Amino acid sequence: MADKKVTGKKAASSASKTLKSKVTGKKSKTAAGSALSQTKTPKKHTSTGAATAASKTLRDGRTSKASKSAAGSALTQKIGKKKVAASKKRNTNSTGPKKK
Repeated sequence: MADKKVTGKKAASSASKTLKSKVTGKKSKTAAGSALSQTKTPKKHTSTGAATAASKTLRDGRTSKASKSAAGSALTQKIGKKKVAASKKRNTNSTGPKKK
């Protein structure tokens, strides 16, 4: 099933403010650009690079509220990796090799 998340109005406004700011860092602007590009476009998803930038933006204590809002929006639109079925576990009895 396809993910139908899009950037909301508040997050888009925050992303716009982040992109216009002259003091905002590159990672914050990358995340904001990704979020802004996904307004009204449910088929677009955040790239791995933009998701990494968004994650770093959210963890940075110096980041503004507007930048964090945009980064959060971008990060929620990242497609996660599909879960891989666990391989069959080996028998892990601690009895050691069978004695004859």
